[in-house]
Amino acid sequence: MINNRRIIVVLPAYNAEKTLEMTYKEIPFDIVDDVILVDDASLDSTSMVAKQLGIKHVIRHNHNLGYGSNQKTCYKKALELNGDIVIMLHPDYQYTPKLIPSMAWLIANDVYPVVLGSRILGLGALKGGMPFYKYFFNRTLTLIQNLLVGQKLSEYHTGYRAFSKTVLENINFQINSDDFIFDNQMLSQIIYAKFEIAEITCPTKYFDDASSINFRRSVQYGLGVLSVSFKHFMQRMGLANFSIYKK
Repeated sequence: MINNRRIIVVLPAYNAEKTLEMTYKEIPFDIVDDVILVDDASLDSTSMVAKQLGIKHVIRHNHNLGYGSNQKTCYKKALELNGDIVIMLHPDYQYTPKLIPSMAWLIANDVYPVVLGSRILGLGALKGGMPFYKYFFNRTLTLIQNLLVGQKLSEYHTGYRAFSKTVLENINFQINSDDFIFDNQMLSQIIYAKFEIAEITCPTKYFDDASSINFRRSVQYGLGVLSVSFKHFMQRMGLANFSIYKK
């Protein structure tokens, strides 16, 4: 806990058996109260490794439901466990758990209700091995998104995110996609609801066992991002009334 705020780390997992232990062992359990791992029907032994590590809350989907669906299960369980601060950390060891105290502190001290670990602030992305085409599209999409949604974030595509309980209870994340675009829909909802967002510099690592989507899926994701951004623009201009922005 920090300031009597219960901190829960959620791990949306898929085929993470090779990297889960490295990730888990860096979680700062001096402040983290609980860990939830949701295994989206992995083809490896992710759930078994999680239980061997002593993770108490291991949930396995019977079928692969998608990255967005995995997060929905994570946040629902975290709220059931009365988490005041919920931090999503990918168990593929691409993001360092060592930033959890900094992210949690900002929320626990009521500085910001949402904190993102940004790979773009500083030189972390390319230095960590992000493919150049992904870096280029990340920067291009982020520029367009900032213009359409009226924000000034360094990136919308990080998988390292911390939320206050209030944020999770006041956006309808359950209505969002079950696919990768879930992340952008959720940020769009948060921005539309006028929750302030902080960013901290986050080093990242790209290696063979770190999960990543291929070029084709990246293009599909990019088109989805543009769709979400244009819908957000229409919503904030009063030109439409999309269901994802309703509580």
